[in-house]
Amino acid sequence: MVRTAVAATGMAAVVAVSGWVAPAPVAASAPWRVEVMAALGDSISTGFNACGWFLSCVSRSWSVGTGSAVDSHYLRLRRAGVVETGGAVNLAVPGATSADLAAQAERAVARGAGYVTVLVGANDVCRDGVAEMTPVEEYRRNVARAFRVLRSEGVRVFVASVPDLKRLWAVGRRSAVARSFWRLGRVCQSMLARPASTAPEDRERRNRVRERVIAYNRVLAQECAAYGPGCRYDGGAVFATRFTLGHVSRWDHFHPSAEGQRLIAERTFAVVRQWLGEAALPRT
Repeated sequence: MVRTAVAATGMAAVVAVSGWVAPAPVAASAPWRVEVMAALGDSISTGFNACGWFLSCVSRSWSVGTGSAVDSHYLRLRRAGVVETGGAVNLAVPGATSADLAAQAERAVARGAGYVTVLVGANDVCRDGVAEMTPVEEYRRNVARAFRVLRSEGVRVFVASVPDLKRLWAVGRRSAVARSFWRLGRVCQSMLARPASTAPEDRERRNRVRERVIAYNRVLAQECAAYGPGCRYDGGAVFATRFTLGHVSRWDHFHPSAEGQRLIAERTFAVVRQWLGEAALPRT
């Protein structure tokens, strides 16, 4: 991945040797006018289980949802005149991991997306056990590969942090219904197996999963910074969100409900608003 910190002489050398031409950088202060925006990532961005039994409720996606129940990035940017009416496409896929991100980025470029949101990583840690979680450096390579695709076309990228899955365990562990769903559906067993256990090995297991999520978020921050002014990380806003069971789908007690999707949209759009500039974007 080409990093913005490369000195001018070093960049000239790369161009001279390889013939590669750097894409025009996206200026942080350039006016936003986007015909198409896209959501990349996993089931969270598809609105999975936000309106029914094991369904992707794309209208309730925090990113490109069209329903008023969520007030997504798309609706907020459309009201501001930044994104064209109808110019939203959901390319996120339930079950996707960071390994799937580059292919999604390629599809976004093919669709002409000028702005994308990225939320991926929960499935990299939600495995049957901690030993199966995606290694941090592999996660970095996957994210960097996708960012190279997007940066080559000058796409603006908003990166949301991976949610704190240990908080999900904390808010749901006393609910018999949640525990039953987690057990019967084998939901995110690396974190949610034996939720009532206080055994040292189970406490350590949960902490290891949380540490991996924190490491992924550190990668996202670093890779977004390396992308340059065309990328903005949420600063850990999603990870730090103090959600409750009311923000979690009653269908699986794992994915965000419509209220949870709305909360993600609200917390993350605060960063986008700052990115655009208060004078350029009216409050909504």
